[in-house]
Amino acid sequence: MENLSIILVDDHKLFREGLKSLMENFTYIGQVQEASNGREFLQLLDDSTPDVVFMDIEMPEMDGITATRKAIDAFPDLNVVALSMYGNENYYTQMINAGAKGFILKNSGIQDVENAIQNVMSSNNYFSHEIFQRLIQGLGRKQQKTTNPELSAREEEIVFLICKGLSNQEIADKLYLSKRTVDKHRENILSKTHSKNTAGIVMYAVKNGIVEV
Repeated sequence: MENLSIILVDDHKLFREGLKSLMENFTYIGQVQEASNGREFLQLLDDSTPDVVFMDIEMPEMDGITATRKAIDAFPDLNVVALSMYGNENYYTQMINAGAKGFILKNSGIQDVENAIQNVMSSNNYFSHEIFQRLIQGLGRKQQKTTNPELSAREEEIVFLICKGLSNQEIADKLYLSKRTVDKHRENILSKTHSKNTAGIVMYAVKNGIVEV
């Protein structure tokens, strides 16, 4: 991982400049570009495709959800990490469906930014700890039964409990199963959903209507 190209999309100039300054200390980052809204970002894509995009959600002219959707339509493998503030939870489902692969808080430390870059560059999904905790607290089971051909009813049940933050042992205790059985279910779920970690399972569950935010 070297000479990465990053685009920061946010309507607050001071925030962009501060984050850019911190990122330029990473030896593996070669270029950091800036855009103040989704429209400017899409214009930058006409010239080059970045490795990672950090995308604010609420912006004038074109919001982050629309910009992410348009960018992913054109470049399906683009790594978009949403920049969230407390109170943006209502937009999470829309950003996930638009194609965002990660979420961090705008007041996150630089280590969180680096973790997000490393995870999405490794084809993993990523949530900062605070966002993941807020997300799982707000998740609910869909009232209508999903018709997901990839997962069995038991697997969907386990997916929901994974999304609520339960460990394999806690899931086993709740469903009166052995931990070994839950371990195997989790392996199958990761394989069937093409996920590499819990964040990926949560993304899949939201996109496929197993849970709702």
